[in-house]
Amino acid sequence: MEKVVIVTGANSGIGLALCERLLTEDSHVRLCLACRNLERAGAARAALLASHSTACVELLKLDVGSMQSVLSAAEEIKSRYNRIDFMYLNAGIMPNPAVDIRAFFKGLFSRNVINMFATAEGLLTQQDRLNSDGLQEVFATNLFGHFLLIRELEPLLCQPGHTSRLVWTSSSNARRSAFSIEDIQHRRGKEPYSSSKYASDMLSLALNKHKNQQGLFSSVICPGLVMTNLTYGILPSFFWTLIMPIMWLIRIFTNTFTLTPYNGAEALHWLFLQQPESLDPRAKYHSLTSGLGKNYTEPRRMDLDDEMTEVFYSKLVELEKAVRRQQRERTADSKHYQQYLNEIQ
Repeated sequence: MEKVVIVTGANSGIGLALCERLLTEDSHVRLCLACRNLERAGAARAALLASHSTACVELLKLDVGSMQSVLSAAEEIKSRYNRIDFMYLNAGIMPNPAVDIRAFFKGLFSRNVINMFATAEGLLTQQDRLNSDGLQEVFATNLFGHFLLIRELEPLLCQPGHTSRLVWTSSSNARRSAFSIEDIQHRRGKEPYSSSKYASDMLSLALNKHKNQQGLFSSVICPGLVMTNLTYGILPSFFWTLIMPIMWLIRIFTNTFTLTPYNGAEALHWLFLQQPESLDPRAKYHSLTSGLGKNYTEPRRMDLDDEMTEVFYSKLVELEKAVRRQQRERTADSKHYQQYLNEIQ
């Protein structure tokens, strides 16, 4: 039976590299590229079919930062498929990243240089904003939109006698110190990306607690330091020209500098081949690359608190109810407005 695999944010970077690796592993997989830009998704599909001409690669318009888009995409998915085997929750944003240049150069010539590049701790902040749903944009895109999608697709993900898998693309930048249970959307902080990635780690653990008995299993990966459009947006291009030789040199001494999207997708691909019962729900599976270029996956324990994780899950469920109520009201208002237009014409 062909596996149905959905990948969000699949038109470039790690998501596209994963799709290439999945088709190489299993040419019969039914692959769905769920992206907000269908033109770019179409180009990605064409690239995949150029090397896998008989593959089944489908497109789906999905902007996980828009709750209406999530609900519409979920309806489309339910009309196409009768089950989902894998859903890779890979889409994410880091808007307007700002780097402390003084801290950057200080760290560049210190013993902390590897950790600085690997985690951006104390180095990187972002400017977040509210989206059209009244949610913080990073929280909505990196976490809550995916959560709403999962909840909407539970009939396909939680089926008797069938196992489904969720795989979150997290980050080494996911730090407990950046997250507050009193401010889950990170409205008052300056590290929304780090907060949202730590939140995805917690959500994965909570989903395992609540859904494993229904056949749904969740895992988290860290791709390592990968050069993607998101990464290149952190610093001006001339900085990358200057420091890339240094980064390749540093990779000889650390295994977290995966650097290429193909290497960064290692743990995502590795999880595709594992039985979910053998995986540790408290582990983050890291894509690692040796100085000689060998790729491998290694589990590392996440810094998670069970009580806080459960409180966080409850808050997400309550927020989901509020968002659904808001969407119903918008739909009703839209219908009333359209009816009014029809009456006056």
